[in-house]
Amino acid sequence: MERTKAEETDLDEDDLDEESTPAPAARYITPEGFSRLRLELEDLWKVQRPKITAEVSAAAAQGDRSENAEYIYGKKKLREIDRRIRYLSKRIDSLTVVDPKTQAQTDKIFFGAWFTIEDEDGRQSTYRIVGPDEFDVKNRQISIESPLAKALIGRGVDEEAVVNRPKGEVEVVILKVWY
Repeated sequence: MERTKAEETDLDEDDLDEESTPAPAARYITPEGFSRLRLELEDLWKVQRPKITAEVSAAAAQGDRSENAEYIYGKKKLREIDRRIRYLSKRIDSLTVVDPKTQAQTDKIFFGAWFTIEDEDGRQSTYRIVGPDEFDVKNRQISIESPLAKALIGRGVDEEAVVNRPKGEVEVVILKVWY
């Protein structure tokens, strides 16, 4: 949609203030997570893409491309691979690798920490705080952006925290922290 001259001049000075634009949040990742992303990018670029490109070339050589399902599917798959390569390339450039082993305060929960908590019902759970690109709930790795991680960052053993979950608030106690 195009803006008219009148709409363009209706901007306030506050609308143009650079400080009012929120800065992008820092994106952290563990060395293991960074390595996995790099390996995926390398596999896509050096193995998957050349394989699909060869398949598309072979399908194109068969003649009429408009009704060639192998060609059409191959081109679609190639676009998906290229999209993922672009995303990973940009994402890897914007990430900050944080090695939890270099953490100075090992008695408090920060990025990369493993911890055990106990909830109000006496259930114990163990998790690790990782970046949003590498969280895996099955392996007990939660994103630093999760409600639990946000509630526990900077807290130590025997401290309590209230976690705002979608189901409601729950109070937890930190039993153990390690890196």
